[in-house]
Amino acid sequence: MVGPDYSLELCNIFHSGQVEPASCFQTLFGTIQTGLILKDVSLEVRAGEVLAVLGSKGSGKRALLEVISRRTHSPTRGQVLLDGSPITVSLFQRTCGYVSHHTELIPTLSVEQSIHYAAALSIGLQMSSYLKKSRVRQVLADLALSQIARWSISKLNTSEYRRVVIGTQLIKDPMVLLLDEPTVDLDPLTTYLIVSMLSNHVKRRNRIVVLTMEKPRSDVFPFLDRVTYLCLGDVVYTGPTRLMLEYFKAIGFPCPQLENPLMYYLCLSTVDRRSRERFIESNTQIVALVEKFKMEGGPYRKSSASVSNTLLLGSPEHNPTKSHKIPYSSFTKPGAFKVGFCLYQRLFSSTFCLNYGALCQLFIRLLAMPLFFTLIWFLFRNMQDYQRTFYSRNGLLFICLLSTYLISIVNTAYTFSMYRNYYYEESRQGLYAGPSFLFTYSLFSIPFTIISTFLASCIIFQVTKIRNSNDLFTFAMVLWGCYLLAEQQTIALMMVIKTSFVTIITNLYIFVIILVLGTGALRSYSSISEWLVYFSYICQTRYASAVLNRQMFGEGRLNNLPQEYSSNCSLMGFSSEHFGCRYPEGGAYLAERYTQGSADYSISEILDSHFNLIVTFVFPVSAAVLNCLLYLIPLPAFIKAKFRN
Repeated sequence: MVGPDYSLELCNIFHSGQVEPASCFQTLFGTIQTGLILKDVSLEVRAGEVLAVLGSKGSGKRALLEVISRRTHSPTRGQVLLDGSPITVSLFQRTCGYVSHHTELIPTLSVEQSIHYAAALSIGLQMSSYLKKSRVRQVLADLALSQIARWSISKLNTSEYRRVVIGTQLIKDPMVLLLDEPTVDLDPLTTYLIVSMLSNHVKRRNRIVVLTMEKPRSDVFPFLDRVTYLCLGDVVYTGPTRLMLEYFKAIGFPCPQLENPLMYYLCLSTVDRRSRERFIESNTQIVALVEKFKMEGGPYRKSSASVSNTLLLGSPEHNPTKSHKIPYSSFTKPGAFKVGFCLYQRLFSSTFCLNYGALCQLFIRLLAMPLFFTLIWFLFRNMQDYQRTFYSRNGLLFICLLSTYLISIVNTAYTFSMYRNYYYEESRQGLYAGPSFLFTYSLFSIPFTIISTFLASCIIFQVTKIRNSNDLFTFAMVLWGCYLLAEQQTIALMMVIKTSFVTIITNLYIFVIILVLGTGALRSYSSISEWLVYFSYICQTRYASAVLNRQMFGEGRLNNLPQEYSSNCSLMGFSSEHFGCRYPEGGAYLAERYTQGSADYSISEILDSHFNLIVTFVFPVSAAVLNCLLYLIPLPAFIKAKFRN
C-alpha cells in the first residue's frame, strides 16, 4: 500500500536509443544509429505537485516519459522509484496513467461514452455503477466538458479533443499521470485552461502530474510546482519552480525583467545551431551549466516546492512533512468477461448512434454487398440458356467471388482501422490483450456479415434460375465463408500496415492471384503447370468455386442447350469442331475445368460439396486462430512506432 506522502524519484537514469530517423533499409539490416538519449538524469516530484519537463526538440523529453512508464525496450540503467519501490510494467499499468502525444479516440462515440467506457475497462466491481457515473460526471465537470457531453468525438475541436483524451486517464484517478506535450498546437487560453485543470486535480486529489512542454508560456508559471530542463539528455536544472530564479541568479544568469522565466531559461538550455561559432559557444555554456548543477544542485532537486525562496546554494536538504486529507486507494481491474462485454457494448454504441460516421459504418456493413450484387444482377439479368451461358455463368461465379472478397476487404479496412488504433493504445495500458479484442470484434461483426451475404445471395441467385432453397443456402454459406476469410486476412495485414488504402491494395492483389489459380475460371487445371495445381490446394477459392460450379453446372443441369435461338446444336452434334456447341451438358464443362488431361481422371472427389463447404470454412477459422496468436506476439519497435506517432 502506498502512503499519502508518496513521491516519484528517478536516480541516475541512463537511456540509449535511436538518435536519428531510420530508413526502411536501415531498419531491415540493423544499421540504425543509436546513442545516449538520457545521461545521468535524477529528479524527484512529490504528491500534490506538477512537474514540467522542458526542452527543445530532441532533448529527451519523450524518452524520459517512456522510461518512467516502462514502455521502452532500449537499454536503460538507473532506478525509477514510486514511494521507494521500483516501478514495474504491471505496477505502472495498475496505478499510473499515460497520455501520449497523439491518441486516436473512436470518432463515432460521444464524449460521455468515451470516458464511461474508459472507466468500465479499468475499474473493477468494487465501485458501483452509480459511483462510476458520478465519477464520469465529475471528470466532465473538471475538464469543462459537461456542455458537450453528448457530442460525438468527430465534432470536437483540438482543445476539446485533447481534454477528452486526458479525461480517459483521469477517470482512473492515477497516482502518477504522464502527459506528452498536452498543450502543443493549442491557443494560449486553452493552454492556460488545461494546465490549470491539471494543477487543480493534483492539489485536490493529492496526485502527481508530469508533463512535457516545448514552448511554455508565462501564465502557466504559477501552476508548475517543479520544472526540469533537459538539453540533449542532460539535466540543466530540476527542482521547485520558485527556486529556479534564485538558483540561476546565484550562478550568474538572472532573468531580465518583463521576460518569461520559463522561456528565457529554456533558450539558455538550448543549443544554438544557427552557425558553427554559436553552436560551439552555446554547447560549451550548456556543458558548464550541467556540471554546475551536478555539483551544487542537489538541495534544489530534493527540495519541496513549498520551501521558502531563501534557500541558498549548499544548504542541507529539506524534506517537509505534509499532511494529506485524501489517502491513496487503488481499483482492481475488471475480469476478462466484463472486459469482453464492455468492448462489445462499446462496439455496439459506436455503430448504432445517430451521427454521420456511425450511419456510414452501418451502411457499409449491411448494405454495401447487397447493393453491389444488385448491380451484378442488372448486368446478368438477361442471361439466357444458350451455349454461351456456360461462359456467362462461369464469369458470374468469378465476379461473385471477387466481389465478396473486395467488399469484405474494403468494409473491414474502413471499420476496423479506428478500433485497431485505439486497441494499440489501450493494450499498452494493460487493459486487455489482442485475443480479447479480436474475439469481441469478430463476434460483433458476424451478424452483419450473415445479413449482408444472405441478402446479396438472394439477389444474385435469381439470375441462376435455380429454385431449390437448399442450393440458395449453400450458395450463401460459400460467400459467407469467403467474406470471413477476407475479413480475417485484412485484420492480419492491418496489424503491420497503418494505411487502409495500402491494406486494400495489398490484400486485393493476394486474392486476385488465388482467384486465378484456385477457381479454374480463367484457366482450367489442365492448362497450368502441375506445381500451380498443387499450390491451388492451399487456396480457399479452389473449394468455394467447386461448390458453386457444381451447383451451377452439375446434377444434369443445362442439357442440350442450343447454340443460339436460330441454330440447334443437336443438328450439328457436340464436338470440338463446332466451338459454339462445345458442351452437351454441364458435366462436360466441369470435366474440362477440373480434370488435368487424364481420361480416367475422376472429378467426383473434387466436386464433393460437403467436403468443399467444410474446407471453405476451415480457412477463416484458421485465419482467426492465427490472428489471435499474431496479436500476442510483440511487434518490432519500428512497426509499433507507426501507430503511436
